[in-house]
Amino acid sequence: MKKFVMAAVGGTVLGIIATTQIAAPLLAQESAKTENVYEQLDLFGDIFERIRAQYVEETDSSELIEAAINGMLTSLDPHSSYLSPKDALKMREQTRGEFGGLGIEVTQEEGFVKVVSPIDGTPAAEAGIEAGDFITHVDGESLLGLVLDDAVELMRGPVGSEIVITVVREGEQEPFDVSIVRDTIQLTAVRARTVGDTAVLRLTTFNEQTFPKMKEGLEEQIEAAGGIDNINGIVIDMRNNPGGLLNQAIAVSDAFLEEGEIVSTRGRELADGDRVNATPGDLAQGKPIVVLINGGSASASEIVAGALQDHRRAIVIGTKSFGKGSVQTVMPLRGSGAMRLTTARYYTPSGRSIQALGVSPDIVVAQPPAQPETEEDNDAAARPLRSEADLRGSLNNDSLTDDQIKQIEADREKAQKAADLREEDYQLAYAIDILKGLSALGPQE
Repeated sequence: MKKFVMAAVGGTVLGIIATTQIAAPLLAQESAKTENVYEQLDLFGDIFERIRAQYVEETDSSELIEAAINGMLTSLDPHSSYLSPKDALKMREQTRGEFGGLGIEVTQEEGFVKVVSPIDGTPAAEAGIEAGDFITHVDGESLLGLVLDDAVELMRGPVGSEIVITVVREGEQEPFDVSIVRDTIQLTAVRARTVGDTAVLRLTTFNEQTFPKMKEGLEEQIEAAGGIDNINGIVIDMRNNPGGLLNQAIAVSDAFLEEGEIVSTRGRELADGDRVNATPGDLAQGKPIVVLINGGSASASEIVAGALQDHRRAIVIGTKSFGKGSVQTVMPLRGSGAMRLTTARYYTPSGRSIQALGVSPDIVVAQPPAQPETEEDNDAAARPLRSEADLRGSLNNDSLTDDQIKQIEADREKAQKAADLREEDYQLAYAIDILKGLSALGPQE
């Protein structure tokens, strides 16, 4: 018994010694790290004071500190940044759906400003700016070396004023200039319409208006069609949608899912993770859905596309999306400014991250570039084609009633409208054709 007690005591002593031997170096390392941080902060203070005292021109201390803060944040990733009080106010206006500018969502890549997407109906979209364009100069001034917020500030200006931006575009051999007149950007988050028997929901952004406007627009289209039975399916068009509010992406996804995970987020610490599940209820009442995306579909758009794709609730058509799979948290700071900090990555229901990879469509359909019309094309279109019915003395069709003939002519007119749509918007026409095919097959058990 005594030997056992002695062994136990000896074990305890050894345990204390071992713990001390392990803990001491760890504590020393932490202490060294802390001391190093304070040394670096002292170095920052020394540099700051030398700039104030010895720089060739007098400096503004607050601007220097803001630049240092922004430099620290932008060194982390392209989406973390400092928002001055003025920028923080503009961001709040944008989430409400109205702001001034050109109408483009941008990021930074290789030192230049890259267009994530132009916003529908804005000066940039009307001027022909495309997702993936690089903006290298503003009014002849190079953007190389500027942080993103400073580059964006150069593009801002009074409503009605003109700006000339220099664009580098893949497939174009030389950079070219685009003249744009600044305007107040009125964001219409959702446009709803019916094409043939298909309800088309065009989602341009994810702001506070997106889900309520989408729900309202879909209900109006269903009512105008005489009920959901007269709708063959829904197209959710999120091409060139740069994203926005996470809660709106969740609400839009939930609108078409009865159950299951919508999205999960994982932060630096395990406890920072979150998982959001769908609640019962489907606005489409089980009707098939096609989601349209392209390289300008980012962030919240990718959450919706990924959730509906993983649950096999929608067929995703178009081209690979932008690939922004990170979550930013806006944190208010003293003095009415704010900090936009990347705090988590998000994952689709199957557990995949689309960061830098994007959402891959189930069916890849590229939008053909617009081809300029030639005089021969115009002449050919102007010449009407003759048929048997145009021939003098041709026989009547005796196998159909007048009502049946009218129905055939109405169906033919619908088909012609679909053909016209292929010329106007090939990707949308393809999506509608998919829904027509699914409708023809009937409900699948």
